[in-house]
Amino acid sequence: MTHGEIREKFLKFFESKGHKIVPSSSLLPDDPSVLFTTAGMQQFKPYYTGKADAQKDFGSLNTASIQKSIRTSDIDEVGDESHLTFFEMLGNFSFGGYFKKEAIQYAYEFITKEMGLTIDYVSVFGGEGGVLSDEESEKIWKSLDPSIVVKKFGRADNFWGPTGEEGPCGPTTEVYVNGIEIWNIVFNQYYQNKDKTLEPLKTPGIDTGMGLERLVMVAQKVSTVFETDLFQLVISNLPDGIDARVQRIIADHVRAISFLVSDGITPSNKDQGYVLRRLMRRIIVHKELNPEKLFEAVVNTCNSVYPELNLETILTEFTKEKEKFSKTLDAGLRVIMKGPMLDAAGTFKIYESFGVPYEVVKDVDKTTATQEEIDTEFKKHQEKSRAGAEKKFGGHGLLLDTGELKAANEEELKKVTRLHTATHLLQAALRKVLGEEVHQAGSDITVERTRFDFIFDRKLTSEELQEIEALVNEVVQNDLPFQKTTLPKEEAEKTGALYFFKEKYPDPVDVYYAGESLETAFSKEFCGGPHVTHTGEIGKFKIIKEEAVSAGVRRIRAIVE
Repeated sequence: MTHGEIREKFLKFFESKGHKIVPSSSLLPDDPSVLFTTAGMQQFKPYYTGKADAQKDFGSLNTASIQKSIRTSDIDEVGDESHLTFFEMLGNFSFGGYFKKEAIQYAYEFITKEMGLTIDYVSVFGGEGGVLSDEESEKIWKSLDPSIVVKKFGRADNFWGPTGEEGPCGPTTEVYVNGIEIWNIVFNQYYQNKDKTLEPLKTPGIDTGMGLERLVMVAQKVSTVFETDLFQLVISNLPDGIDARVQRIIADHVRAISFLVSDGITPSNKDQGYVLRRLMRRIIVHKELNPEKLFEAVVNTCNSVYPELNLETILTEFTKEKEKFSKTLDAGLRVIMKGPMLDAAGTFKIYESFGVPYEVVKDVDKTTATQEEIDTEFKKHQEKSRAGAEKKFGGHGLLLDTGELKAANEEELKKVTRLHTATHLLQAALRKVLGEEVHQAGSDITVERTRFDFIFDRKLTSEELQEIEALVNEVVQNDLPFQKTTLPKEEAEKTGALYFFKEKYPDPVDVYYAGESLETAFSKEFCGGPHVTHTGEIGKFKIIKEEAVSAGVRRIRAIVE
């Protein structure tokens, strides 16, 4: 089976079991506690805690997805047979619809009957730290196949913690095929608080994750993920003579770069942009490569599933970074190769001076540092920079940081405030032009632009985009008051005010609206601010790009002038 056939088989199987198929969310998460989307369950966190209603939002208590994911913790391991920075996670989820029995039955049926694979063994939680052994899961597996081997492990192996500091968690059962763990089924029974204490969830749920790359590997009977049809087109475009480890690093990194850039991330010295820069520079060092062919191979392999992959955009960002880095790369490598072995401080100094990332210094075998030590050096650098910013901006430091909005000074605060308010008007305009099936799927606002993701099943026409832009600018020109009212959450919902289903809102909630009254408002939304006081403060609104994020999700980037 090709990777495309396996994707389709997975989604059709869970659709036949009453699951609503939900598109992959962006690699930029709405959860500010994590840098990237690392698992399929992240977009569903509010449903496990009862802060959002799956039946209302999806028409079902059960969902399934194929989630694009990035895990930076694995960058140091890439080059072996299975570790990846970018990967896709097949998952089925339930928020009170079913629990252990059905979750295990589905896994058994899909692996053995749909995929025709043999399960080597399964593992279950053996009990530890005041949490009892999961005897129930063992019995369910044995009822499906009395001969199945069940192994018991502790919290390190069979208890899944939350993404971020706190969140849903619980014991797991894992499925092993050909000696490889391919499916992890989490029984979300607890909520982990910030102090690491556990309390039972009112409604236990199911959260599963199965790496597509590993499943394709065992289905296609090859010994590494890099021999599957997910990677072969990329690897076939590599020049001869590159050793296997380097081939794998390049193949992984060009995929990760392609998806990161296509989700709106650009190289920089902070946060997600810093990770992207590290990945790009590790590729740029290999001057013998043809980047255009490699990125084209990624796009051709994946764009039928991820139409947001845009070769021109990927190449533009990569070329800009290559031009920037090439100026100092040779000088940096000369210093590295002539000098002694570097410790963590020295390795980070090389990055600061020449832009040569840790991975490159490690590849040429000139550092004793670990990734953890480099991360510590980077944090020290950030603390110094923050202290400098506080001094520069009169002790205020970062004036605003909501996860979605960031501003370092008063000037930036004014700009993101205008952009944030414009995003309210954009969502209202989208619904007026395209219909009420439009719903927010995420947003991200920088000083330069707003990025708004929304649920819609096709590309917008140029006429529609012009109409949306004109509608927003009409409201700006009318200089409507932008006001706030505070209402009990239930009452606020009845006003028709929009709210992002993934977001956690207080009760009572603030409703911001553009107009003389809530009843006649052009736009009204649950929100925490900040906003302008009159729409005329926004300035001219301009849409600069409309594109796909994933199947059924579109993205608009816009600026204000």
